[in-house]
Amino acid sequence: MAARGFIYLGFDYLGMGDSPALPGEYKKSRYMFRLIENTWDAVSYLGTLPFVDEIYGFGVCQGGSIISSAAVTDHRIKKIVTVSGMMAADAFQWGDRGIVDQTIAAANASKQKMHETGEADYTWPIVLNDTMAREEFNALGIPMSDDTYNYYGKDGVAGHGKVKNFTAEHIGDQPMQSLISIAEHYADKITQPTMVIYGTNAATAICSTNFIDRLTNNPDVRAFDEFSHVDFYWKPEAVKASCDAAAEFFNK
Repeated sequence: MAARGFIYLGFDYLGMGDSPALPGEYKKSRYMFRLIENTWDAVSYLGTLPFVDEIYGFGVCQGGSIISSAAVTDHRIKKIVTVSGMMAADAFQWGDRGIVDQTIAAANASKQKMHETGEADYTWPIVLNDTMAREEFNALGIPMSDDTYNYYGKDGVAGHGKVKNFTAEHIGDQPMQSLISIAEHYADKITQPTMVIYGTNAATAICSTNFIDRLTNNPDVRAFDEFSHVDFYWKPEAVKASCDAAAEFFNK
């Protein structure tokens, strides 16, 4: 986006990457409400820069849900684009209530354990750990496993040790917040011009289509048959397609 003429701010949320955890909290957290609050803080910072005219939001995967949630009540954000947005769509995240209930139970237990021990409790939310081979992960029968491994696996683009401070490990109570989707259920409150970019054949396509159906602001939709959910993270042709579309949309 910078190469397309935009001032682009990317930052680590509190508890992630180089950003510290708050007192009493732990690293590798992904607390949804904190992520939204951090986004508002980033918008505030951009608003102090004299060379910034307007502020736009660009979110990939969970970032799509975060930026959309932040935009519900932050109208300093003038336009938003989501790419492979994980909007915690009801039909996707809550499709099998039995699995969801097990996930919530594990997260609740982790939360209680951390409270009682005062120590972090980490887990692998997508099962894939930093040492697992592709064949081992694919054998588990998890949806979009090969696609996921291409990026997060030890032999993938962002595998263990390839990106500073990155791991697929997360705090154990994460699902207690990541299963809450503000953007999805407040979609009709989003007034800013919105673009939704996704792969039609991606397992997560329903996260975008469900969001599109709930938006009332006549969103600009760019659907690509040739790209998967994870392709938009790293494949040059997918990144170019999404950034070209976003740049065109922001420049209107």
